[in-house]
Formats: sequence, structure tokens, C-alpha cells
Amino acid sequence: MKKYLVLFFLVCSLGAYAQIADSTKREVKLQGAINFRDLGGYATQDGKHVKWGKIYRSAALNHLTDSDINKLESLSLSRVADFRGPYEVKIAEDRLPANVNRISLPAGSENIGDSNYMKQMVRQMKNDSSLVGFYSDLKPFKDRYQPVFKELLAISPDSAFLFHCTAGKDRTGIAAALILYALGVDEHTIMEDYLATNYYRRAENEKAAGMMAKAYGIDEATARKMMGAKTEYLQATFAAIKTQYGSVDNYLEKGLGLTKSDLSQLKKAYLN
Repeated sequence: MKKYLVLFFLVCSLGAYAQIADSTKREVKLQGAINFRDLGGYATQDGKHVKWGKIYRSAALNHLTDSDINKLESLSLSRVADFRGPYEVKIAEDRLPANVNRISLPAGSENIGDSNYMKQMVRQMKNDSSLVGFYSDLKPFKDRYQPVFKELLAISPDSAFLFHCTAGKDRTGIAAALILYALGVDEHTIMEDYLATNYYRRAENEKAAGMMAKAYGIDEATARKMMGAKTEYLQATFAAIKTQYGSVDNYLEKGLGLTKSDLSQLKKAYLN
């Protein structure tokens, strides 16, 4: 009985997130990848909605099966942006449909996957300083995210776009936040989309925590903290943007070079 009560309250709390409540439509279930989901359906502040089947986010794609490849082909993907650095790509190369172009955007990820760098990062994680610093460091954002917007503006109307990193949480979460903001989605909904990674990665995070604990000599609680999506992480990104640029709107224009015409074109292409 206790187990069912815990499950009930878990489902109720998760159900507060719109993207989890409609997960049967949002999540793309694959055998060899997780946290693969559609950014469609979110309401904008002017009453429109992000189109379904146009923009996707995901974790690593190196274990896709033949069946997964067929499913990705059915999504009409034409471009995949990969935010991972060379260490990550070397051990987990993307497996993609033949007609999909992969775009490498490793800015800020050059050392991720390197054992010495990861050990230092894990040591700092005991007080969250490492990931808060990662989220608030805007220096690599232009090289990492400006090409994403250029691709979204350039691809044909009948094709779709996908972006990913390794866990589909940090670099991917920031990308999703910037895209949704540019389309007019409010910050509360953006945060819910970010936090939903904890739902879509819940089983994988438990496995990863155990592996990290053994690899880096830390306790599993610290490892789980590193793997989790936390409100303060994404808040650190928005805070850094607002501190340096005054507002996210100013950042889109001055930091990422998006003109009013670009933003209008994005909304025309990806909202209905």
C-alpha cells in the first residue's frame, strides 16, 4: 500500500509539468536513446503554440538501433546539432540516418570527458559550484548556440531539427531554453521543460550515479546531484544573461545576433 501511495504522489507532482502530462505525445521512445522529446505544444505569451514535429532535443545518439534509425527517418530530420566535445564524440559517435547532416558545436565542451577535468569538476560538485559556473559562463554560448538559430532559420519548412549533448540536460537544456524564449514561451514553462529531464532520465540517472561513484570515488548522493536538473542551474544562465545584457531579449539581439526580422521569421516558421 505504501508503495502505491508513493507512486501516486510522485505521479501527481510530475503531472504538474505540462510536458510530462503529455509525455505520450512529447516523448519519442527509442531503444538506444533517452530524453528524446518534441518541443512542440508549448503555449506562447501571445496565445500561439510551438508546432509539433519541428524541433527536438535529446541525449546521446550513439546507441541507436536500426529500428530507431527508421523512426528518426519518419521525423523528417534534416539537421542534428551536437554540442559534445571531442572526448565525448570519440567514444560515442552519433549514429544518424544517412540523409541527416550533423553539425558539430563543441564550444565550451572541449575538455568534457577528459579524466583529469572530470575529476576536478566532480570535486567542485559538492557545493554545486561547478555546474552553476558552467551554466553562467556565457563565453562559449555564441559559438555553441548562434549556429542553432541560423539552422532553424535556414532549414526547409517540411524538415525538422534536433539538438543534443550527452545527457540531454545541460548544454541541451540551455539551448531549449533560448529557443523557447525566442519563440515567446514564458520562463516558468521553460523551466518546467528543463526540469523534465529528471523524469525522462530517472532510470538512467540511477545507473549513471553508481558508475560515477565508482569511477571518481564519490558518494552516490553527490553523483545524483551532478546528474540532476536543478532550478538554480538554469536560473544561473538567465541571471548571467540579465546581468551582462539587461534582459534576455537584449541578449538574443546583441549576444546571438538575432534581428527583429529573424525573430519574426522564427515565430512564423515554428508557431501556429
